Amino acid sequence: MKAIVLRMDGEQGFTELVEIDKPQIRFPTDVLIRVLRVGLDGTDREIIQEQYGIPPEGENQLVIGHELLGAVVEAGEQSGYAQGDLVTALVRRPCRHLDCVNCRNGQPDFCVTDEYTERGIKAAHGYLSEYVVVEAAYLVKLPPSCMDYGVLVEPQSIVEKVWHEVLRIQQRMIWQPKTALVIGSGPLGLLAAATCRSLGMETYVWSLNDPGSFSAELVRQCGARYMQAHEDGAERFGVEKGVRLDMVWECSGYTPNAFHAMQALGNNGVLAMLGVTGDNRQQMLPVDRINQELVMKNKCVIGSVNASRVDFETGVYRLQQIEQQYPGLLQSIASDVCTIEQVPFIDFSRLNMKAVVDLVPPDQWESFINPKSHIEYRFTV
Repeated sequence: MKAIVLRMDGEQGFTELVEIDKPQIRFPTDVLIRVLRVGLDGTDREIIQEQYGIPPEGENQLVIGHELLGAVVEAGEQSGYAQGDLVTALVRRPCRHLDCVNCRNGQPDFCVTDEYTERGIKAAHGYLSEYVVVEAAYLVKLPPSCMDYGVLVEPQSIVEKVWHEVLRIQQRMIWQPKTALVIGSGPLGLLAAATCRSLGMETYVWSLNDPGSFSAELVRQCGARYMQAHEDGAERFGVEKGVRLDMVWECSGYTPNAFHAMQALGNNGVLAMLGVTGDNRQQMLPVDRINQELVMKNKCVIGSVNASRVDFETGVYRLQQIEQQYPGLLQSIASDVCTIEQVPFIDFSRLNMKAVVDLVPPDQWESFINPKSHIEYRFTV
């Protein structure tokens, strides 16, 4: 079968299309999945362009891809799944250390040893192949109605984990958030903005992109306000608009934005940092002022990575709400469609928004999916 791999040759690596063996079910809890679509994000860009990934132990290549939409074609007798189920899959797997209480408790996204594995990223093959086998414990069943935007469940789970953490933290008081700022208008930033809008928050998106850009149009489509960024950062935004920000989402990966955002927060506000940086950037900062703002105004800063099952399930529900409120927005985010043969040659700088790889033409998806396969997730936030 076809697959996209990062092949390592010493310290050098390159991405290519290869033929590998079709995986087989080995255990009663295994599930064989026909991959319909795989989303590519910033991590995949780093893997393809900068050879960021780590192959499994003893191997010199890594099947990439961690945002899965697929259909069950064969299910182990103890899996709880059936042929025709529409599914996505978790990315991270627990470390082997018995004293890592989070991994043992089903929360490898909070692993304390850093020896977890991640499908398509770190020491475990990913989903960018025609077929994959996934243990049932790491699958999430999707309603057939989510088929068109189901590939976004994984990135939405990142947003949901942050929101879940923030709600827990803000139990320190009565918190009624009304205004949010999202820094960055990439796919993750747009999902964060759409989530805030679905919760009724006045939402601003701060980005370097031109106000006439495709991403700016999508921001306005969900009712958020698009603001083109200035060089002096998000603090100027708050001053100019006279807005008290209850929450700031840093989704750009540009480190100086995070420190400006700390100062832009209102009293009791939360800064959530999702962007990952790889450069050794240095900058002069008003550290005393930042410290004073954090302490005297009860501000909070959290970092968040990866997600757990509950975040995926909440993500399914949230995407359904967003689709109902802003029809067509989610399909527009996943608008740059390519074939598996095109993946090694993708120019990420030319994408409108988010690249997705179709391993089965969308007009054939229904032939793999049981329309009577039903599941429903309900949440209050």
